[in-house]
Amino acid sequence: MNNIFLIGFMGTGKSTVAQALQEVTGREIIEMDQELEKLANMTINDIFAKHGEDYFRDLESKLVLEISKQDEKIVSCGGGAVLREENRKYMKESGKIVLLTATPKTVYERIKDFNDRPLLAGNMNEEYIASLMEKRRDLYEAAKDVTVATDGKTARAIGEEILDKIRA
Repeated sequence: MNNIFLIGFMGTGKSTVAQALQEVTGREIIEMDQELEKLANMTINDIFAKHGEDYFRDLESKLVLEISKQDEKIVSCGGGAVLREENRKYMKESGKIVLLTATPKTVYERIKDFNDRPLLAGNMNEEYIASLMEKRRDLYEAAKDVTVATDGKTARAIGEEILDKIRA
């Protein structure tokens, strides 16, 4: 199994980098958040509002398990996909986990104009972003096979760096 799982905090470039990797490799992209919206037949915001985070995380875990049975996919994971140990296990067993990082300032600049981030509702600022990033840092670090910083780089350059690191 040789999937590529892109993990990291929201706004670190997972979707953009997935597209760049697809251009280079020809692999299919799986956008986890889009797939979850299809499964639930509602937006991520609506899933959180109507059913809560636990329900969302259960759906997410089912999706990770299904993806782990596939091969040669580029998977743009939701920011919290690594929160559950079972998800990290399935990802590790079926591919490489690439942690994309960015500074809180970069993340804020990338996502400040979007209102589809339920975990940032009413807290769209660098300080709050930094605190959430810090809470998840150990989980991301424990899950990853390689790390690539995305600040100030093109998606293509990031994609090439990922492929170089995975092959090394």
